[in-house]
Amino acid sequence: MGFLNLKEHMKHLLTILSVFISLVSFSQEEDDAMKAQLLAMKKANNYVYEGNALLNDDDFVSAEMEYRKALSEQASTKAGVYNLGTSYIKNGNFDEALYRLQQAATSSTSKEEKHRAFHNIGNILMKNKKCKEAVEAYKNALRNNPIDDETRYNLGIAKECAEEQQDQQDQNQDQNQDQNQDQDKQDQNKENEDQQDKQDQENKDKEGENDENQDKKDGEDEKDEDGKPKDEKEDKGDKGDEQKQNQQPKPQQGQLSPQQIKNLLEAMNNQEQKVQEKMNAEKQKGVKVKTEKDW
Repeated sequence: MGFLNLKEHMKHLLTILSVFISLVSFSQEEDDAMKAQLLAMKKANNYVYEGNALLNDDDFVSAEMEYRKALSEQASTKAGVYNLGTSYIKNGNFDEALYRLQQAATSSTSKEEKHRAFHNIGNILMKNKKCKEAVEAYKNALRNNPIDDETRYNLGIAKECAEEQQDQQDQNQDQNQDQNQDQDKQDQNKENEDQQDKQDQENKDKEGENDENQDKKDGEDEKDEDGKPKDEKEDKGDKGDEQKQNQQPKPQQGQLSPQQIKNLLEAMNNQEQKVQEKMNAEKQKGVKVKTEKDW
């Protein structure tokens, strides 16, 4: 939608003037205030006219300056606000254009002005990929002018775009949900592994403690009544026997040891017993056996 032209504003101005003329009388102060207001309106309309001409020549910077002059003369100049927003659209400054057109839509009283403002607001929102918001803007434009085919066409495109964005958003949410579930599962598995490792370490530490206690207990069992290790005592006993054996007098050269003497006596007794047995046998052999008596 294009900018509001000067002719439309002149019509509004003439209407206002006719109303004031029909009034009976004014005080001097009221008359001066009215004249100042009409003068400001005239200057504002002139600035708007200059801005429109510059905008047609694609001189966006100069056109913006003229529209701002118009607003400085009369802040309620709807044409100035609307056309300033339109100039921002042509210059590619969509954020500032959206702000100014929203001002125009709010301050405008005629349905046609509101329709144009909301239509351009929808166009800006579509450029910013805000399709859902654009749908509402086009609907507001059609509420003020239901027969505008261009607005109705743009509304259809905005609806399709909004549906695609919603589908993509739902898909992204499903993917994020799946990723979150996978991450939760990984975190749970990691937590279970950490707990298992902790339990294994506790069991290992407990086994080591039990082994240490068992070794300590075995060491205490091996002590005698005096608290000394039995092995040490046994070792000392074995060493004592060895020392006793070593302390026994060794037979001097040319003398028999007690064990040798004992062995020799046993051998002599055995020899003597054998000789005695042999002598007894010979005696029995030499004795004559008495036969029967003779008659």
